[in-house]
Amino acid sequence: MRLVSYRGRRAYQWENEALRVTVMVEGGHIAEIFHKAKGINPLWTPPWPSIDPSKYSAAKNPEYGTGPEAKLLAGIMGHNLCVDFFGPPSEEEASAGYTVHGEASIVPYDENLKAHLPLSQLNVQRKMELDSNRIHFTEEVENLLPFDRHIAWQEHVTLGPPFVERGVTKLEAPIMRSAKLNEGEFEWRDRTYPSSMKSADYHAHLLEKGEVKITNPRLKLAISYAWNLQDFPWLGIWEENCDRTFPPWNGNTITWGIEFGASPFPEYRFRRATRGLLWAAPTAVWLPAKSKRKISYAMTLSATA
Repeated sequence: MRLVSYRGRRAYQWENEALRVTVMVEGGHIAEIFHKAKGINPLWTPPWPSIDPSKYSAAKNPEYGTGPEAKLLAGIMGHNLCVDFFGPPSEEEASAGYTVHGEASIVPYDENLKAHLPLSQLNVQRKMELDSNRIHFTEEVENLLPFDRHIAWQEHVTLGPPFVERGVTKLEAPIMRSAKLNEGEFEWRDRTYPSSMKSADYHAHLLEKGEVKITNPRLKLAISYAWNLQDFPWLGIWEENCDRTFPPWNGNTITWGIEFGASPFPEYRFRRATRGLLWAAPTAVWLPAKSKRKISYAMTLSATA
């Protein structure tokens, strides 16, 4: 591991003969998984200038929008970790300092990729092991409070151009059931990124196996993730295809969020707390008092025929 400058910000970097991986110091975002042979990073790099969350000021940085997501958007890159909650904070939580998707996406991480979440009173740590074109991830969350609690825990992987391409990039996953928030169940048939010039969507899927694969057949490149279904039964698919015209999106952002985790929907803490089971599957992680929970998953980035 070495400390580098990535898009003007401090970052940690690892590499082997096949991959280069870059993780931002502030926010812990996995900004880059660079396939050396193809010369492509499939993860999303926002089209706007990026700054460290600690440098963000609502008064000085209106270019990142307003509200509790602005600080996150100022520094977001690729794959961010959503811990404690997945979705927006309540008005009261926002006033107390919470941002969208929680603190894990804005706090600083040390060289061991460990961070403290002061509002949530959690410690988080991510470990990575590079193995040719595969990365083995281990993550641990520690509850510092003297009582049991439920939390959200979501791997918010966001892919972007050139890997995400209208009408070309495809997704494969063993989906059992699908639903949209407040719209009910539906069958997701077309698992290709939309060919339209403008679209937006989010839908949740209950899986029968913990895996997902996304392929760009034109670039002949595929990224896949595999995990324990007991940890993460849900796969959320978020699509932003030049639909949001307000800052910092400005109508020119293409993303495909591949969000596997413990919760089906990004929603307020109260709604998740009262949701209970959905289709007999849990919708949050139970974390006992003064305890730790560890999960693992793997990513493979490979050339295809």
